[in-house]
Amino acid sequence: MDKLPAFQQYQYAFTAHIRDPGSNRRPAGTDARRMGAYTELLYNNIESFLLACFPVLRKVLGSRKWARLVRAFFARHRSRTPYFRQIPDEFLQFLQNEWPPQEACPDYLLELAHYEWIELALSVSNRDEPLPEFDPAGDLIEGRPLLNPVLANLAYRYPVHRLRPRVKVAQTPTYLLVFRDTELRVRFMEQSAAGARLLALLEDGQRSGREAVAQLAKELGQDNPNRLIEFARGHLEELRAAGAVLGSLP
Repeated sequence: MDKLPAFQQYQYAFTAHIRDPGSNRRPAGTDARRMGAYTELLYNNIESFLLACFPVLRKVLGSRKWARLVRAFFARHRSRTPYFRQIPDEFLQFLQNEWPPQEACPDYLLELAHYEWIELALSVSNRDEPLPEFDPAGDLIEGRPLLNPVLANLAYRYPVHRLRPRVKVAQTPTYLLVFRDTELRVRFMEQSAAGARLLALLEDGQRSGREAVAQLAKELGQDNPNRLIEFARGHLEELRAAGAVLGSLP
């Protein structure tokens, strides 16, 4: 650092103070009031983008823990994108890869953050362009079901969709289906473990509904796959009506 030109040393000191004013001194010669206003403005700008995506996480943590978390993100994380819309993506990466577990934070912090982030991720996804040819009224058992490409088949350790401030929840395997419908609304549906596994088997579009059921029956230790056919048919038809399944492939 000492070998850098003076103006670059100043720039590093300036940005270090903005990121973490509690740990980095204000550069010599800067006005304290103006520096404080600038530091507050940039922090508030970052926080506003995070609040828009993670309102429940903010409420669950409370103002102090939330502020410490945002400050740690602002101080430590080096974003790989210049787009403000992707700040929540960077925040999630920070939680997954850089944020050490804190005793004061709930065990479900990362899962809750991911659950809130997925709505933004799917709302701006372009994975539905273009779609392959398919039959909207096709047979979902004998044919190969086409899942909505803007879809996330999720499994969590906690019921993240029920988390609220001052509400204790037990660790419970939770399976959620999140997708964007034809009206561009992001929808959330709770499903069973069997329903989630069925969709996972169909996700690549290579199996017919019957083939997926046969594999599911094998995994569940059931000798007769026909017992699961009606369950699969009902589940897939419900998802077709909602827009999570689009039809069947030729």
